[in-house]
Amino acid sequence: MKKITILDLKAKKARGERITMLTAYSYPFAHFIDESEIDAVLVGDSLGMVELGYESTLPVTMEEMLHHTQAVKRAVRRAFLIGDMPFMSYQTSTEEAVKNACLFMKAGCDAVKLEGGTEVVDKIEAIVKAGVPVLGHIGLTPQRIAQLGGYKVQGKDIKTAQKLLQDAQELERAGVFGIVIECVPYQLTKLITQRCSVITIGIGSGPYCDGQVLVINDLLGITIGHKPKFVKSYANLASQIKEAISQFQKEVKEGSFPDLGHAYSLSDELWQEIKRITDSK
Repeated sequence: MKKITILDLKAKKARGERITMLTAYSYPFAHFIDESEIDAVLVGDSLGMVELGYESTLPVTMEEMLHHTQAVKRAVRRAFLIGDMPFMSYQTSTEEAVKNACLFMKAGCDAVKLEGGTEVVDKIEAIVKAGVPVLGHIGLTPQRIAQLGGYKVQGKDIKTAQKLLQDAQELERAGVFGIVIECVPYQLTKLITQRCSVITIGIGSGPYCDGQVLVINDLLGITIGHKPKFVKSYANLASQIKEAISQFQKEVKEGSFPDLGHAYSLSDELWQEIKRITDSK
């Protein structure tokens, strides 16, 4: 299958064709996603909460992100691959931001994502100038959760709504190819999408974006902990996983697994010869 490029994503927006994106943190899930012809895969720093058991995304390191990115890259042949720049990988200096963005590209990414609006414009401009495509992220930005006062819908008053629209326009001017809009009222999201020429990808922001992204664990129904209102689970694998584990435990305890159908064997002739030799010693 043909590899999806940034030009393909822009062409989809121009045609009014919806863009599909999912997160992936491991080789197996990335393999299934890529085979399903999803347009883009995001190795999100949400792996901190989803896969590593952290309470937020803040503890996630560059080393952890690159480790998971490389695993995902081994499976992704078709989809556009985006690496999520973790907390403190771009906030400290422009030089550090460019260096870390380039490390994601060396790990096999097609682009990077970073959170924030006007306050990160200088970092985005430098990263883009270095030849690295950037996906912006506004609205609920988990790396700023302490500043936001929790995981809350953003843009619910005039001041913050104006700020979000300004952020989107500033990110476009800085050179992003697209913007993730998270947990923003759908009316405001629609306005941002209409006012910006770049791709908009929604999560918890209604149907009026150019595309949608979900966390793969949420989609499959294996969310651990709180499940956000905006999540739609297309399967309930959690119950099947628990049932399978319980059945394994039961069969091992009662001795029905493994049976001889799940074991390797020797030919009778070879076994008799082995017995003859061992018995003679």
